[in-house]
Amino acid sequence: MKRFALEKINYIMIAVAVVIIIAGFLLMTGPGSNEVAFEPSIFSARRIKVAPIVCLIGFVSMIVAIMYHPKDKNHDMD
Repeated sequence: MKRFALEKINYIMIAVAVVIIIAGFLLMTGPGSNEVAFEPSIFSARRIKVAPIVCLIGFVSMIVAIMYHPKDKNHDMD
């Protein structure tokens, strides 16, 4: 049987972390300012407070997902 570096639960946790990170970046999107018009929504709380916090949570959960080691008593190390 082929052994992977991480367990199935780790890959599930990594996938969830990636979705959280993508959600954070999507929260940052919106119209931008240009030379003709200033867009005040670039300073909205969603774009400068909420989205970076969501991304940070995603990156921290990615670290946790990689470092997580399930305690499986039937799993022997070869």
